[in-house]
Amino acid sequence: MADKKVRYLKSIEIDTKADRYCRFRKKGFKYIDYKDANFLLMLCNPQGKILPRRLTGTSLKYQRKASQAIKKARHLALMPYVADNLH
Repeated sequence: MADKKVRYLKSIEIDTKADRYCRFRKKGFKYIDYKDANFLLMLCNPQGKILPRRLTGTSLKYQRKASQAIKKARHLALMPYVADNLH
């Protein structure tokens, strides 16, 4: 038993965070306007779902503001809740 050594597999190092940044911080946004539906469509996929932070690279603070703006725009019928091929 003493001669058997435990070997651990090392994870493969893959650069998954390649050039992702918060576009809102970079451009100095203070407020995300819910009335600008064309801009908010950039943060949604073709089915109308809000894209997650891990795909867009948006910081937590601005992801919350963007999701609130999208939800408010949907409530006021500026954006659809569900759609096929929005883009």
